[in-house]
Amino acid sequence: MKFLKKLRRNEEGATAIEYGLIAALIAVAAIAAMQGLGSQLTDTFNKTSEKMAEPVDAA
Repeated sequence: MKFLKKLRRNEEGATAIEYGLIAALIAVAAIAAMQGLGSQLTDTFNKTSEKMAEPVDAA
């Protein structure tokens, strides 16, 4: 009986799980943000590459 009371008061495992969930949520948010930025960055590099490939007018 004492063991169950002691186990019930022990919150270290719950705290570790909470920190793990917070880290997972932050990771999901970071991945979503990077995917959005990645597509914009790809578009920017493609436009720059196309402009660099155009012939230069000799003036």
